[in-house]
Amino acid sequence: ALAVSPATAFSSTSNNHNVVSSTQLYSTIPKPGTVTTSLTPPSKLDSSNTPDLFESRVYKTYGRYPITFTSGHGCVLTDDTGKDYLDFVAGIATCALGHSNEALTSAITNQMKQLHHVSNLYYTPGQ
Repeated sequence: ALAVSPATAFSSTSNNHNVVSSTQLYSTIPKPGTVTTSLTPPSKLDSSNTPDLFESRVYKTYGRYPITFTSGHGCVLTDDTGKDYLDFVAGIATCALGHSNEALTSAITNQMKQLHHVSNLYYTPGQ
């Protein structure tokens, strides 16, 4: 994400086109051409403090509750201390069929064995 000062973001030119001025840009990613050589695969990250890991690596687009869920079954979620919660917001995204749903897991697994994703530019039998 880039942030530019609204007061200095654009300047008029003689041909009446708006162009970016010499405003300092701020970014959450390295400058183009920068080579990153110290990538750590997710499986090697220490997840013992997930909130701290999140704060240091993910761009914040909205607030979060101070709970770290580690598993779920049906409409029950379990946090990293073993406490259970009813998941009243599962349908907000994609989990309306419940967590650890065996039928859904089987259907997804079978589909993944054939095709994962194909662009909408092509036809697939499941359409």
